[in-house]
Amino acid sequence: MYKFIKRLFDIILSLVVLTILLPVLIPLVILLKLTGEGEIFYFQRRIGYKNEYFDIWKFATMLKNSPNMGTGMITLRNDSRVTPMGGFLRMTKLNELPQIINVLKGDMSIVGPRPLVDKTFNAYPEDIRYKVYDSKPGITGIGSIVFRDEEKLLSTCTIPPQEYYDTVIAPYKGELEIWYNARRSLLVDFQIIFLTAWVIVFPSSRLMDTFFKDLPRRKF
Repeated sequence: MYKFIKRLFDIILSLVVLTILLPVLIPLVILLKLTGEGEIFYFQRRIGYKNEYFDIWKFATMLKNSPNMGTGMITLRNDSRVTPMGGFLRMTKLNELPQIINVLKGDMSIVGPRPLVDKTFNAYPEDIRYKVYDSKPGITGIGSIVFRDEEKLLSTCTIPPQEYYDTVIAPYKGELEIWYNARRSLLVDFQIIFLTAWVIVFPSSRLMDTFFKDLPRRKF
């Protein structure tokens, strides 16, 4: 019953958001076409439900060849590969909006573990890799909230960013996603949606620790 209600909720909320934000989305599409490299959407192969692959939709925020430049799949604060328009989209999380199409297609949910590329997925401990996508991946999730400013963490760490991601961020993200899978419910999903909006406005907030007192202990 939970899966049916969640899928219905995903479809209804996606259509409502798409309708409400259409006046915002159209200018964004025009601005992206006229700036940067003229790319509007960015498609990338991600790991999804039951570890099956799908193509995620995002607004283009980085140079097309960025995976082969600089820090590769790791994005830092003020990363030179991010376009000026892309920086705004990433800061406000508007770059994630096209994933509504993934939700309508059934690839994703509104709330769930974030879908990863192979390299970052493989940074999860092996036991977590087998469990994390027992839920459909989401546009937002508890990992997205806790790591609201992951780029800042990677930019200020005292060891190489890739090493910091592999040894600190990835294991803790994995614990958070397993935590979600064990406690997923409509109430938890609604709380995560509210917290997602909250941390966009108040990025330093720790309100999630008040909502969810049993979150895995922070490793940073």
